[in-house]
Amino acid sequence: MSSSSKIYQHVIPDIENWPIFRLSEDRRSFVAEVQEFTVQRLLEHGTPEVTDMLSKTVFQERVRIKEEPWKVDPPNERQFWRRIRKRLIQHSLDAPNEEATQNNEEILQLIVNRYAEEIVGTFRIGTFLFARRFLTLFFTRLLNTAAGGSLFGSKYRLQDRLLVTGRTEAVRGLFAKGTVVVVPTHFSNLDSILIGFAMDSFAGLPSFSYGAGLNLYNTGYTAYFMNRLGAYRVDRRKKNPIYLETLKSMSNLSIQRGTNSLFFPGGTRSRSGALETKLKMGLLGTVVEAQRALYEKGENTKIFVVPAILGYHFVLEAPYLVEQYLRQVGKERYIKSQDAFYSVTQLLKFTWQFFSQSSDINVSFGQPMDVLGNPVDAEGMSYDQHGNPIDVREYFLGGESVNEDLQRETEYTKILADRIVERYHKDNLVLSSHLVAFAAFQLLKRQNPRLDLYGILRLPVDEYIFSTEALTDVVGQLQQLLIELHTDGHIQLSDILYATPEEIIQHGIRHLGAYHVDKPLRYNKAGEIVSDSFNLLFFYHNRLSTYGWENHIQWRKRAMEEVAPGDD
Repeated sequence: MSSSSKIYQHVIPDIENWPIFRLSEDRRSFVAEVQEFTVQRLLEHGTPEVTDMLSKTVFQERVRIKEEPWKVDPPNERQFWRRIRKRLIQHSLDAPNEEATQNNEEILQLIVNRYAEEIVGTFRIGTFLFARRFLTLFFTRLLNTAAGGSLFGSKYRLQDRLLVTGRTEAVRGLFAKGTVVVVPTHFSNLDSILIGFAMDSFAGLPSFSYGAGLNLYNTGYTAYFMNRLGAYRVDRRKKNPIYLETLKSMSNLSIQRGTNSLFFPGGTRSRSGALETKLKMGLLGTVVEAQRALYEKGENTKIFVVPAILGYHFVLEAPYLVEQYLRQVGKERYIKSQDAFYSVTQLLKFTWQFFSQSSDINVSFGQPMDVLGNPVDAEGMSYDQHGNPIDVREYFLGGESVNEDLQRETEYTKILADRIVERYHKDNLVLSSHLVAFAAFQLLKRQNPRLDLYGILRLPVDEYIFSTEALTDVVGQLQQLLIELHTDGHIQLSDILYATPEEIIQHGIRHLGAYHVDKPLRYNKAGEIVSDSFNLLFFYHNRLSTYGWENHIQWRKRAMEEVAPGDD
């Protein structure tokens, strides 16, 4: 791993040539295109099903307005849905089929237009340039102050803390070959900010179209920037099929127009702390559909999918996320805690801690691939599993021509999802904190073989001391395994993992959960390794939990001994 990020020149220097700017300039016609495309897709279901779909949508929206209103909602929400309901009752329900069909289409036009206007964002160059300058200045000043430098100095560089690694040059080259879709892992609400900043300031990539939760538009300053930085709005309260189809149509058509896109295929932050193993098919399917549509129109534009893996020593929302995960799988055993991310004070405290702890955040670009999950080279050529070049267009043929086959495209989407997950695991950058947390929790499990997960998490933390000898042994074993896997191209390692096991443990504990009041691991006054929270230790351990590496540990007799109670 490089010790700092290389700063690249922009692949498209003129912002007016960025695809997202061109899309924004043509926003009115794009909204109309999304509307027409979505309505036609929905009408294919037939009149009875569309009528039922409209009825359910009206019901769900009226419930949403009553039970979960937001400040960002239009002021005429109630009136709009009241009119839609009245029209549906009078002209669709129990109406002759021809009349119902015509009215359904008219109602769909109204609803989809409303959704499309809400979803499709804008991109303003002036706002983007201001945000770029502000974030650079803000992060630089904060870094230098927190790291012991001057508030107005520049002794410390952002590229030494925000590390862009992996196949950056290959990804940059693909912008001249086709349309790029970046699909990152998702652990924190900070992901969008940090990956966007890193891709612009360090990797030299044009801005992407990306989804932002509509809840972020509830505050004035946030709404101002989000409305002008190319984000499309996603309202997770709306789960009706009309809204979801509109959202997918927007994604599909924007990619067809050559707009580079970024979305989290896992759908939400990893509650357990583990790498994603199952991805959502909705937006991912629009990538496959867009590629087929381009071939169908006679265009040879290729769509490239780039996994991106984000690595943190500590995650701001970890206590909230792990409790949410444990509550989901353990039901009544866990009580809901508040997600602190939306507190400005907490965010600033986290950022300060990040810089003052000499920590780093890694954005690692994985192997680029086509929409079928095949790897592509620097020229955008696809290769099968045997290394033979292939023509992706041939996989969408039905007879002599390209045609739509939803079942086939569903299977392609599943294959693509599997390939992305594989790349997440191969291109994952293992940090010292990941390894130490994994080793410590495995040691805890080994010392308590009769307890299930919840039994282990309920153990009194103040009565446990981790054996330094046993932990060093386990870390050393895993280190050798990881080096072998890295040599064979199955994992990526940070530089510290080539140090001694003792140094890895010290480095990992120093960075592990540095932000949290309750430390997953720490040294007590006697220099012994203890934990303040087995929940948090479990969360950080999970970053490496999907590999099965625990099966490679050779347990020594010392590791099987009961840990001794101790005091700080």
